[in-house]
Amino acid sequence: MSQRNRYYEGLFVTLEGGDGCGKSTLATHLRDELEKGGYQVVRTREPGGTPLAEHIRNLLLSDDPQMPIGDHAELLLFLAARAQHIQEVILPGLRNKKIVICERFNDSTIAYQGFARHMGHRSVEEMCALACDHLVPDCTFFLDLDPALGLKRISKETSFDRLEQENLQFHKEVRQAFLHLADQHSERMIVLDASQSPDQLAGQAMDALRSYLTFKSKAS
Repeated sequence: MSQRNRYYEGLFVTLEGGDGCGKSTLATHLRDELEKGGYQVVRTREPGGTPLAEHIRNLLLSDDPQMPIGDHAELLLFLAARAQHIQEVILPGLRNKKIVICERFNDSTIAYQGFARHMGHRSVEEMCALACDHLVPDCTFFLDLDPALGLKRISKETSFDRLEQENLQFHKEVRQAFLHLADQHSERMIVLDASQSPDQLAGQAMDALRSYLTFKSKAS
């Protein structure tokens, strides 16, 4: 359970993983299944989720050569978008007893900027905690996938954004960082094999969520 559960009665679920692992598809599946079960669901994403955060997202993912973004600026932009997102969307949803499903959160920042950008994961963790006022997800699904396969999936559908254009070694470091985080935070992080079909992946995630919701209901 998160450090902030005493402040809200909803459930905060995050989806993490490398590019092309299927987070958006899984988020749609989970939202639809939970709503069928009578739950109120907020589906959102990072960076994004609010007008300001979506504007920051466009800046962060743009590959405009006339507008390069340094590593420290990149980190701070992600955190600014998150702070606004929490204030406008995530906490209001949780306080209204809703299930908030968010594609990416602090774990992505730690994996991409802390580890793959070599900015120091402990320093980045501290900055993330400050930006989100120590909000921690109740449950995190890490969709584990070979980075080469994830990038191949993306290339079939669209052009690469600025982060997706990083070399394969960068994406491999991101994957290893997520695996490290999943090991360190096994109380909330569940590793799923993202090479499975979307239906198989959604089935496993829903089974885990149902167990969690049953436990939460009995504990409350």
